[in-house]
Amino acid sequence: MNPLALSLILTTLLAGTLITMMSSHWLTAWMGLEMNMLTMIPILMKTTNPRSTEAATKYFMTQATASMMLMMALTINLMYSGQWSIMKMTNPVASNVALMALMTKLGSAPFHFWVPEVTQGVELTSGMILLTWQKLAPLSLLYQMATYTNTNLIYLSGLLSILIGGWGGLNQTQLRKILAYSSISHMGWMLIILPFNPTLTLLNLAIYILLTLSIFMILANTLTTSMSSLTLMWNKTPAMTIMLMTTLLSLGGLPPLSGFTPKWLMIHELTKNNSIIMPLTMAIMSLLNMYFYMRLIYYSSLTILPSTNNMKMTWQFTNTKHTMMLPTLITLSNMLLPLTPMISMLE
Repeated sequence: MNPLALSLILTTLLAGTLITMMSSHWLTAWMGLEMNMLTMIPILMKTTNPRSTEAATKYFMTQATASMMLMMALTINLMYSGQWSIMKMTNPVASNVALMALMTKLGSAPFHFWVPEVTQGVELTSGMILLTWQKLAPLSLLYQMATYTNTNLIYLSGLLSILIGGWGGLNQTQLRKILAYSSISHMGWMLIILPFNPTLTLLNLAIYILLTLSIFMILANTLTTSMSSLTLMWNKTPAMTIMLMTTLLSLGGLPPLSGFTPKWLMIHELTKNNSIIMPLTMAIMSLLNMYFYMRLIYYSSLTILPSTNNMKMTWQFTNTKHTMMLPTLITLSNMLLPLTPMISMLE
């Protein structure tokens, strides 16, 4: 892609997200979401092939439908209340339709079908932006709507997302699809805690983005996109394999890594609000995610290429192209747990 065009696209993407996040008016927030959607399409089609074209088309159709639903909700709310303020959507029909539109944009269940297909059809860098940056704008709107949304709809979508995010990733062999289902599962955790403590939703989002960025950068560095190529990873780049292993464990929420912090605080918050069955169900369903993370760790670090030819140990002869941000990201991805008391004081 032309560097000038790429810089213009990324600037517009950044501007669209910031407009939505800083807006208190529904129309400007909707405009920011549209800027986001339209600039994401050329990013998805960065390499022109039938798969990326199909992925971009699916993304456009889904996001355009969600945008129309959101505009319909805003129009209904305007008819009944005369308000454009995000904090004042009093009509229940408008509130529910807007909530479903934002869930579609986030890719949470039962509006999740586009996420694995689009992520699998694009490059790793495009998939990384899709699963991280593109969550910011819709979640910022949900954060502002948290006081008047239909909590039963949020709980249903959250539990479905955790279940489908774990169940759907079990039989996958493509790493991008596995990370897409992981994203769906994490969206479920963020949605469920939103009515109780929106600050914990932001904490979970920040750590999820940190972990997902780390994994995508490792995979892009080693040109790994499937489980079959993951089996060669230990022979090629042992250091990257260890980084991937610890980051996957952190993504699964295993103590004492950073990914355990949001899960710990969210389960504590739910039990503090006399909700016992829900966090128990969430924790049990999250074991499905942990299973396929452990399967990835087994394939990458506990299987060795069946060969006695030392020339295949390429890490002895070539230098891996490390990115500047990767050591910092890996450190943060694994060592934030000691900051938990300070984070809980900020709630």
